[in-house]
Amino acid sequence: MTALRVIGGLLAAAFAVGATVRYRQRQISRLNLIISWVIGVAVVLLAAVPDLFDPVFRLLSFQRGGGQRLLGALLIAVIVLFALLIRLTSYVDTNQRSIRLLVEALAVQAFDWEAASRLSDRRRVVVVSPAHDEAENVEAVIRAIPDEIEGLEVVPIVVDDGSEDGTAVAARSAGALVARLPIQRGGGLALRVGYEIALKLGADVVVSIDADGQHLPEEMPVLVKPILEGQADMVNGSRLLGEFERESVIRHLGVHFFSRLVTIMTGQRVTDVSSGYRATRADVLRELVLEQDQFWTSELLIEGLRHRARITEVPITIRARAGGKSKKPKSLKYGWHFAKAIIQTWLR
Repeated sequence: MTALRVIGGLLAAAFAVGATVRYRQRQISRLNLIISWVIGVAVVLLAAVPDLFDPVFRLLSFQRGGGQRLLGALLIAVIVLFALLIRLTSYVDTNQRSIRLLVEALAVQAFDWEAASRLSDRRRVVVVSPAHDEAENVEAVIRAIPDEIEGLEVVPIVVDDGSEDGTAVAARSAGALVARLPIQRGGGLALRVGYEIALKLGADVVVSIDADGQHLPEEMPVLVKPILEGQADMVNGSRLLGEFERESVIRHLGVHFFSRLVTIMTGQRVTDVSSGYRATRADVLRELVLEQDQFWTSELLIEGLRHRARITEVPITIRARAGGKSKKPKSLKYGWHFAKAIIQTWLR
């Protein structure tokens, strides 16, 4: 027991000294220095003069003998560590949100606002396409987007998610307006930037479409029409109602599994929760709280259902990507993160 107290006291002293060094190097804040010293001094005193903490042990009904005071010290340590973990989690969440908002603001600021100012005053459908290293495909996708749908002007926007292959240049050459994220953050964040810009441009309907050529732009009127006719607030393109080129058995089963899961969780039948080809009425889009940076497709549907949006599905065609490599992780990893995104959104 004596050896344990000596080792514990030395480690606690080293912890406090290390915190002081890090503070002088401006690696931690003064508050963290104070917390570190309080913990370090408390452990040193516990190791050197354990009787000093007898009132605390008696309060918790830990008596002398039988290792009860050691058990009490461990219990207190676990409580302190749990409190510090909660504090750290809150700190990380705050920083992540700040970084997210900063990246979004920089991307919106870098948008082609001068080119957008030359748009006509007509009612419009804004098409948002998140893209990362899709220079090989994005130009063909943009050129295939119809110029108008049901008399509304169609404005394509590409949100370049920190690409390194000239995606932004290819998109502009095809006639799209471009916003560029300074660093890669994921398709969900890129989509939020596109949505914010679309609302600023006064869109009536906002469509999302992949930049890899898997979605057919000529099918876009099928997505938009139910909204313009007042029959829906959001239209989800479903490969299971239409046609698709299967990527793998695991991914195909995943589409069925997660669609069934969301159907059970929300009470509304959904056949293709992982589809990125959707149309949403702008007024509804303003009310949605979107936070997922990557696995965002389910979030949009669940949020829409939470706000009692009228959601319908229409058949679409999904092709194999025209070129380049898929940015999705391996199937099992993708499924795990997709499941987390669904649960996190549902629990809000």
